[in-house]
Amino acid sequence: MSSLNLHHLRLFHAVAHQGSLTGAARQLNLSPSALSAQLRTLEQSLGQDLFERRGRRLVVTEAGRLALDHADAIFRAAADLTATLRETGRPRRALRVGALATLSRNFQMRFLRPLLGRADVEVVLRSGPQGELLRGLETLDLDVVLTNFQPAQDAGRRYLVQHLDEQPVGLIGTAARIGAGAPLATLLAREPLILPTAETAIRAAFDGLVARLGLTVTIAAEVDDMAMISLAGARGCGAGGDPADCRAGRAGERPADRGACPRWNP
Repeated sequence: MSSLNLHHLRLFHAVAHQGSLTGAARQLNLSPSALSAQLRTLEQSLGQDLFERRGRRLVVTEAGRLALDHADAIFRAAADLTATLRETGRPRRALRVGALATLSRNFQMRFLRPLLGRADVEVVLRSGPQGELLRGLETLDLDVVLTNFQPAQDAGRRYLVQHLDEQPVGLIGTAARIGAGAPLATLLAREPLILPTAETAIRAAFDGLVARLGLTVTIAAEVDDMAMISLAGARGCGAGGDPADCRAGRAGERPADRGACPRWNP
């Protein structure tokens, strides 16, 4: 497959926004015939018609809309890069951070906050599964990985692991489901639960807690998005286990009577 010609893409970008071959040609200081020929070359390389003619106007096709979305993103990123490098008068240092997809967004922001807004640092944050992030660390595509899974250590892979923080977990649900003063063990046994998927550290800790308490729980759904767990629990779909800024319900805590509407309180 031939590589995309960015010069042709920029010409397409101009015509799509102008809606007129003549107007775009004037803006680009090209003849309409030369511009038209280069657009046809782009369409041939992509194997798609990007425009259809309606009277004197050119209207982008469905394929053209898709191409335009990508072209907008490409040229916006190029403009941002130029502005960034010119802003400081010297190259900014990039910090490439990988974060486990299920890791709390609040935790990620607290970790990165000291660097945000600094003129000499460009923070690049990438989210993904643990294996993909660790491969990025090994190939130097990432500088640091935020995860709540201890990576396996062997002779071929030696990671420098630093314990940064501990994150409490809360149980979220409506007042009708959680009630007032019900013990944690009672709620876990009684209410259908919306939980993180089995691949997450939070779920592993929760399963350990349930096993220690000798409980049988009903799992209504497994979700890999913590925000969706909170939303579902708050809307009455079940009780959701989610990272929270409270200590009650933390995996390994002794169950006790606590107020519980709509979130466990310490």
